[in-house]
Amino acid sequence: MTRIDFYSNAEPKLQVACQLAAKAVQQSLRVLILAPDESSARAIDKLLWTFPATGFLPHCMVHDRLAPETPVLIARDCEVLPHDQVLLNLAPDSPVPFTRFQRLIELVGSDDADKQAGRSRFRFYRDRGYEIHHHDLRKSGS
Repeated sequence: MTRIDFYSNAEPKLQVACQLAAKAVQQSLRVLILAPDESSARAIDKLLWTFPATGFLPHCMVHDRLAPETPVLIARDCEVLPHDQVLLNLAPDSPVPFTRFQRLIELVGSDDADKQAGRSRFRFYRDRGYEIHHHDLRKSGS
């Protein structure tokens, strides 16, 4: 069964996404970042080029010719699923193929609309019997 981790108070959201992707790569896991739109996909791509500040996190778009060898991939939809390790969802809805992945990471920011969408996704998974691991980044200081 897919492990589901919710990170609340994930601000700034894209930076937290980079941190979690880097942590997964350090554990030798591959990550598919699901962006809700082209603008978000470009923003996370740009941020990953400078993250961490003293290093580099190899990444590319899911349709890139280097995708099979790249640990972090960015997609706008789930038409192509190049691996089944970690899915990091930045979209407001639950990704349809999340059950194919070993782990699903959900980020919830601090604005009201994002919190509401996060609560909806939380209920969706809980109502289907998934155990959800919650991490409040405000409390942990991470």
